[in-house]
Amino acid sequence: MATGKATERPSEGFRPPRSSRTRRGSAAALGALVLLLAGCASMPSEGEVRKVDPLSRADTDSQARVFGVSPRKGAEPWQIVRGFLEATTSDEPEFATAREYLTGRAAHGWDPFARTTVLDVAPTVFASGPPPAGEEGGTTLEVTGPTVALVDSEHAHQPSDGTYRETFHLVRVGGEWRIDRLPDGLVVAEADFERNYESVNTYHYADLGPDTGAVTRGDDVLVADPVYVRERIDPLTEAVEALLDGPTGWLAPVVGSAFPEGTRLAHGARVSPNDSGTLTVPLVVRDGKGRERPLRVGSAQCDRMAAQVLHTVDGQVSARTSRVRLTRGEGGTELCSLTADEAEAYAPGRLGGDGGGQYFVDNRDRLAVVLGDGDRTAPVGGPFGTGRTRMGAVSVSRDEKRGAGVSLDGRSLFVAPLTADTGLGDPVVISGAQREKDGLTAPSWDGLGDLWVADRDPDRPRLLWLRGGQEEAREVEVAGLGRGRIEALRVSSDGVRMALLVSEGDRTTLRLGRIEREESEDGDPRATVEGLRPIAPRMEEVLDASWAGDSRLVVVGRESKGVQQLRYTATDGSSAGPSTLPGLNGVTGVAASENGDKPLLADTGEGIARLDRAEWELVTDEGSMPVYPG
Repeated sequence: MATGKATERPSEGFRPPRSSRTRRGSAAALGALVLLLAGCASMPSEGEVRKVDPLSRADTDSQARVFGVSPRKGAEPWQIVRGFLEATTSDEPEFATAREYLTGRAAHGWDPFARTTVLDVAPTVFASGPPPAGEEGGTTLEVTGPTVALVDSEHAHQPSDGTYRETFHLVRVGGEWRIDRLPDGLVVAEADFERNYESVNTYHYADLGPDTGAVTRGDDVLVADPVYVRERIDPLTEAVEALLDGPTGWLAPVVGSAFPEGTRLAHGARVSPNDSGTLTVPLVVRDGKGRERPLRVGSAQCDRMAAQVLHTVDGQVSARTSRVRLTRGEGGTELCSLTADEAEAYAPGRLGGDGGGQYFVDNRDRLAVVLGDGDRTAPVGGPFGTGRTRMGAVSVSRDEKRGAGVSLDGRSLFVAPLTADTGLGDPVVISGAQREKDGLTAPSWDGLGDLWVADRDPDRPRLLWLRGGQEEAREVEVAGLGRGRIEALRVSSDGVRMALLVSEGDRTTLRLGRIEREESEDGDPRATVEGLRPIAPRMEEVLDASWAGDSRLVVVGRESKGVQQLRYTATDGSSAGPSTLPGLNGVTGVAASENGDKPLLADTGEGIARLDRAEWELVTDEGSMPVYPG
């Protein structure tokens, strides 16, 4: 997505109820002594016990299991708290060793799965002062640290730039200090979080409102919902459990699940594909009181359920799952089965089209395309390739049949076929802006064939929606935008998520909103953008971004006091590998294919570059603002 010619304004480019199980997450004598958890009191399941630095531990063999070390006899309160925090970074399913640092009552009541707080560095432990009156023999310590993220009870990740500050109260039990009051959840350093947890996509069906009929099988459009699971504690089962719990709170208003409410794995069930790649998933339905009833669904609904499971587990196990069987309970009768080939009918991103065309604005301000193996380029057919109306920003529909372009002065939006020998016709949107940089952004197409564009006119800033790319533009409310101005946008192919580049003051950030569609009282469709949240929180200035998969975007920008960089970010604001890309000087724009199998394109001062086999190569020096369809 681009706001205009990169060579003219290089600083402005933007290219075009759940389970409680979650994923993450003597002081008086020492006075105010501050202790940083730099060491680790965990041990591998084999070999001698030894301390491990948490930073280096993150790079160890991912298959090595790490377990906590029990409390040392005669340990001081700060050592107990420190040992407890270290034990919570272990690979024990229920944190048995960590509970040894607690009193019996606290061990029974503590819920480690309530939330996970991720800190920039290891948490700091220090004395918080004398114990409250009436608490003889007890002591209180405080644990603090700068937060970078929170993972809630829904396994959902969200960035955070606050400060963690909680108290841990200790008493003597049989002469030994033990923690008797502590907050639920976990608090871990980012290095330990990255070692212990992995992000997986669960998949739910898009709620396209009155626009469902605009595409074939519009009820079967899957949307990725990233969650975090513990990497070495049966992540496959945990991912399926998270899927059955339903979508995370942020995405829930625009998606739904084919699973009946209350559907759960059979008690104690663990899922894993057999030698032939078949994954059997035993299901039951439980009500709010834990009572079970038989699961009854029709074959069509069951297939949709199986597709959700198959796409969720795809890529999460070394042996690829080739077939999913859903059964009534453990060892029960088969409800349905679905092969990987059959599940392709429900493939995520199926509204994205082939996404193969690589388009750009050439040096005569025409829409052009890269031909063949990338050695040749040519203007497209139809009115966008003639150059009669000079274009400052362009986009191509997902089916590559239509184009949309903003005139060089930023005031007029045109929509026309790419191949028809016709004129552009009248503009479909006109901005009242006096300056080009205050005019229309680069437009963006979703998979339903709708077109989106923002008008940056200071006197009338607005987000506009053109259903089918041709109806009269409708103004769309963006909740939570405040004083921010939309500098550019990019809509996902599923039509329910929108990435926005928002400027406010001297900072430009990347945010994600969800598109909620409904019918108004008079029967007309309406849409709003809700739930704006940052998805590249560490970047001080974002220049450009592009969808690069089901749940990630590629971003060009810079961190505070840092240099410009290209990196991937997930839609929940976490990093998505690889976290950084090979360096390239002078990047003002970036374009990626949403299906993820096309090379990355970048707009530079020397022309358009393409990332091929980890190296950048120049595609053309006579163009700018590359885009893929969308």
